[in-house]
Amino acid sequence: MNDVYILAAQHISSQTPLCEDWMDAPRLYDDAYVRAIDPDYKRYFAPNTARRLGRILKRALLTSQQVMQTSAVNLPDAVITATGGGCMENTEVFLNALTPEQGELLSPTCFMQSTHNTIGSLIAIETQCKGYNSTYSHKGISFECALLDAFLQLENGEADTVLLGAHDELTSNYFRLLCRTGYLGLSPGSFGGETALALMLSGTPCPQALCRVRGVEICFGMDPQAIRRTLEDFLQRIPCDSGEIDAVMLGVNNREANDRVYADWCPVLFPGQRFLRYKHLFGESYTAPALGCYAAAVCLHRQRIPAHLCSGDAPMGEPRHILLYNCFEHKNHSFILLSSCGK
Repeated sequence: MNDVYILAAQHISSQTPLCEDWMDAPRLYDDAYVRAIDPDYKRYFAPNTARRLGRILKRALLTSQQVMQTSAVNLPDAVITATGGGCMENTEVFLNALTPEQGELLSPTCFMQSTHNTIGSLIAIETQCKGYNSTYSHKGISFECALLDAFLQLENGEADTVLLGAHDELTSNYFRLLCRTGYLGLSPGSFGGETALALMLSGTPCPQALCRVRGVEICFGMDPQAIRRTLEDFLQRIPCDSGEIDAVMLGVNNREANDRVYADWCPVLFPGQRFLRYKHLFGESYTAPALGCYAAAVCLHRQRIPAHLCSGDAPMGEPRHILLYNCFEHKNHSFILLSSCGK
């Protein structure tokens, strides 16, 4: 794989939106259910636009517009979207109207805005992007699948720039449902959050970019030794020596059911390595790994890692390479290697 450059990134999450204040003044939460902090949409959208769009659509459109403005890419060649649950709020509105209306006299608006690919379609319409458009909804590895697709589009010359988004919302009903399934819970220091992230990717070298994405690997397995061999092959193809990696960003969230695999496997996969975390700031969601990628990219761009991201001792020196490791349901594994542009 050739390197892919992150030209710009914008988020709306549990941290202060559309900025990087979380690096120096993070917001910390004790609640188990935390919704994203929305900006004042009246500053960005006309009133009629804001009224017709659901919350997740406004977040997706605004973050996309912001990365286009920051990166000076007026028209991306492709739009690729990752989402675990899609437009959940609109889905609930439509389903809640089915019973009292007995399936009749239903407003089509909420139904049209409830499908998973509504997000990518809206972005394409608003940006006038008539190129490749795809949505990935694969629960906890949705973002990695979308990022891998972006790699292929750029590597094969099908696109020069890709607008990559990761979006999920968490309603109170959806939160209770995910708690019943065991995906979320009431563990101290762990909370369910929301994701709205947009990245502008390019295959053209750019020293001003946030960082380089060196590669993406997705694998399935329950044997740590087999996963370690997959990791070694992945780093060899890039190539990058494991000793060059400054830190590993993990998807730990303070829930024993989720973190057990990291505690058991990390000594095998990353012996002697320093670890970072991000979900204590951004929360858990199906597309939370996108926020981990964003956090690592900002650290590489600023050439420092704040202490509140570190597990244990803070990594010393200026970070050059950060590896992201995410495990979903103890069997779906992903690796993303990010490197600074200067080295």
